[in-house]
Amino acid sequence: MNATLHVTTLGQSLWLDNLSRSLIRDGTLARLIAEDGVSGVTSNPSIFQNALASSPYYADDLARLKASEPDVERRYEALVIPDIRDACDLLLPVFERSGGNDGYVSLEVAPRWAYDAARTVAEAQRLSAAVDRRNLLIKVPGTPEGISAFESLTTLGINVNVTLLFSIAQTQAAFDAYLRGLAARVRAGADVRASHAVASLFLSRVDTLVDTQLTAIGTQEALSLRGKAAVAMAKLAYQHYLDTFHGAAFATLAQQGATPQYLLWASSGVKNPDYHDLLYVEPLIGRETINTLPDKTLAALRDHGKPEPSVENGMAEAAAQLDELARQGIDMELVGHTLQVDGVKLFEAAYQKLLLQTG
Repeated sequence: MNATLHVTTLGQSLWLDNLSRSLIRDGTLARLIAEDGVSGVTSNPSIFQNALASSPYYADDLARLKASEPDVERRYEALVIPDIRDACDLLLPVFERSGGNDGYVSLEVAPRWAYDAARTVAEAQRLSAAVDRRNLLIKVPGTPEGISAFESLTTLGINVNVTLLFSIAQTQAAFDAYLRGLAARVRAGADVRASHAVASLFLSRVDTLVDTQLTAIGTQEALSLRGKAAVAMAKLAYQHYLDTFHGAAFATLAQQGATPQYLLWASSGVKNPDYHDLLYVEPLIGRETINTLPDKTLAALRDHGKPEPSVENGMAEAAAQLDELARQGIDMELVGHTLQVDGVKLFEAAYQKLLLQTG
């Protein structure tokens, strides 16, 4: 058994943080599903920007759409929605075998609606109908307005990947919104057994910002904490997950057939070349979690990964590290807010480049 398959036996799902027509048509995605146990796909504007720039399979469709579709955003959607559908179809056997707990593909609402709850709900409904696949997750940002939209979408029965989470408080806000949305759905007499959601907590960007702050402080104590903030945060976020979804708050909903909102480790490719290439993988393996991996990180896991159940290990050490970061003046909630604002801007910039590519 290779390392990727070993991870899946430990209760963690591995999703591919990439999607393009080349991956589908060249058989790469099907091979990753069959040989590596990949059981989901995430996409975002940056991923599709790269796909349109690098894959040869879009040119004919783009030429046709330029002649027939005057709206550049609808043109972009007409290019990528077939890819989303095809990926959903490839993963449908996984979805069915797992009883709907796995096998999902994510498609993001346009980033410019990140601070507009009503428009996010409307766009999510429209995209969900356009794709028309049971194993679709609509990506909604974890901004306060996005969290409000997520609650409404959960009540409506639309499954969501809450993205751009960068702190424990932001993650807990997503958990709480899911509980409220499910409870409202139950009160309305609707079935919650098909309701599913994930909470995508971004990791490497956290270390990048915190490391910069620690380097500026410059003391031995500060420098010793570099590269530790994100994993410590993730471990404590997982404890929040266990407390929320394996505690009293979720018990009644579980009796109705509801499933927890799994934590997804995002931004799991290392950005600092001095760090181990599986820094955001090996310490965070455990039950009821997902890691969405860029191609390079998936290949590293396959090549030299040493999987073992790890996410519940070292909780006390993780708490101590976050306490020490606070003593050094690092405000992790401010870090999370800063990165979320920046993340929306980065996705919006990528989305605008996408529109230029299809214009």
